[in-house]
Amino acid sequence: MTKIIMRGCNGKMGRVITEIVRNDADAQIVAGIDIFDDGHNDYPVFENFAKCSVDADVIIDFASTNNFDEFLDYCEEKGVPAVICTTGLSKEQTDRISDASRKTAFLRSANMSLGINTLFKVLKNISPLLAGAGYDIEIVEKHHNQKLDAPSGTALALADAINESLEEDYGYKFDRSKDRAKRPKDEIGISAVRGGTIVGEHEIIFAGEDEVIEIKHTAYSKRIFAKGAVEAAKFLAGKPTGLYTMKDVLD
Repeated sequence: MTKIIMRGCNGKMGRVITEIVRNDADAQIVAGIDIFDDGHNDYPVFENFAKCSVDADVIIDFASTNNFDEFLDYCEEKGVPAVICTTGLSKEQTDRISDASRKTAFLRSANMSLGINTLFKVLKNISPLLAGAGYDIEIVEKHHNQKLDAPSGTALALADAINESLEEDYGYKFDRSKDRAKRPKDEIGISAVRGGTIVGEHEIIFAGEDEVIEIKHTAYSKRIFAKGAVEAAKFLAGKPTGLYTMKDVLD
């Protein structure tokens, strides 16, 4: 049984993770950290880690960047591993995670979905073959109209996974409207669509002569990210110090 502290337990993702863990025989949330508590949880909720008196095997972090240093201080002091799902971290904060990983284990990925992380592995296998055969590579991502960044971090991570598998370095092209020129071979086009309530859609297009191969992942709800976080937590509990990703969970 993996005992979990849920940081940001009363946020949207925290509530989803609470529901998932409640139906998981191999995991239990033993405490939550959140500045807001309406008493609906079946575990104690503490305003901050300084007030938390409950021991756990691992922390899932799906909160804001506020009080992030306090969270890392707790991980270092107690030696508790953590799955970090919070986005928008500064370079200083990511550097701090690297430093703290010398004292305990951390897992952090651009996308917690098991499907997306399986897609990373698939792309690394097929991209050298298709790029070598002259296929052009394009990525199209779609998200809801409230998303602030473009392209998505996942789209960039997909491009990176492709690029790392190729013999030569491909450049990334985000906007073709300014250049009146033919498409070069050594680039990956990345396009962003924003509209409605689209949770997340990523399509990788390999366009060759007289044929096209399309690989697509669609997220229909945020539950997929929550499920991935729970699986990551069960994997990380008891692991040696260091930095891990979802790739390690799947391998």
